[in-house]
Amino acid sequence: MKILITGGAGFTGSNIAIKLKQHLESAEITVLDNLYRKGSEMTLPRLEKHGIKFIKGDVRNPDDLASAGKTDFMIECSAEPSVLSGADGDCSYLIETNLTGALNCAEYCRRNQAGMIFISTSRVYPIKYLCECRIKESAKRFDFSENQELPGVSPEGISEKFPMDSARSLYGGTKYAAEIMLDEYRNSFKLPFIINRCGVLAGPWQFGKTDQGIAAFWIASHIFKKPLKYIGFGGHGKQVRDMLHIDDLFKLVMMQIKEPAKYSDGVFNAGGGLKGSVSLQELTEICGEISGNRLSPGSDPVTRYADIPVYITDSSKLKAHSGWSPGKSVKDIIADIHDWIQECPEAQAFFK
Repeated sequence: MKILITGGAGFTGSNIAIKLKQHLESAEITVLDNLYRKGSEMTLPRLEKHGIKFIKGDVRNPDDLASAGKTDFMIECSAEPSVLSGADGDCSYLIETNLTGALNCAEYCRRNQAGMIFISTSRVYPIKYLCECRIKESAKRFDFSENQELPGVSPEGISEKFPMDSARSLYGGTKYAAEIMLDEYRNSFKLPFIINRCGVLAGPWQFGKTDQGIAAFWIASHIFKKPLKYIGFGGHGKQVRDMLHIDDLFKLVMMQIKEPAKYSDGVFNAGGGLKGSVSLQELTEICGEISGNRLSPGSDPVTRYADIPVYITDSSKLKAHSGWSPGKSVKDIIADIHDWIQECPEAQAFFK
């Protein structure tokens, strides 16, 4: 079996590539990446060590995809992943990568009659409606309330039934537009395309920043005693996200590669869920406990562009469909990232 992973030197792509090679030793795994994101070049020795072919290429260029040759299956992880991308007015790289690039990947798969797993995002859900959800506030966090007026929201989180007819950020818009076109491709050409809407992905080898990869950024700041700040919603650190360990996403990818037709209809939420959710206050406590360094983040009450008070992934549709559910807790995630940073010179050089 030949598998091509786009964005394959990034956090998600590289981890999936290596784990696929470990579980499918006879498979030919190729990754394609333009190495645009800082830190991605650090994964190349890992890929080479595991016998994974690397192509420096860009999904914006169909010829680069064609250089990979024929493939049986693609895992589309390429993206400009920051929700703040394009907010400064320059949307060209964002749109060309997340939308045009996804369409180039779809056309490549059509020509090869190949299947695809598309790594989408929870950010496709509209900001206006997420901010209209009823929330309850406790000492350390926000949560969704029991009684909701909008469909697709409950204390368990946001499901695929949530309304979609409003703005969702420039980043979210590119990913949602890509989802729509991939759905057209799979229906028009009968291709096994799978769309996973992922919550916050986290784990070792994520070179995180404030706007993407918050788990790694937060624990690294504790390890190296760097200042942190709670931004937005009063500056109290009560905003909540759910986190999904990259190992749990890989378990899902393996299930989907084995039975792609089973998942190639509609979309599936895949996230850590209510049990895997955490506020910034709670994350600070966890990082302090694991690192041994206690920090007191500063406060900025002004809410940033496209921010939301709480997002929790309701993956009940996927669990009912396949039996999949995440196995690693937020503490497991932070502990794994902590150990990786302590043991990896590249990570220490990046975060210091």
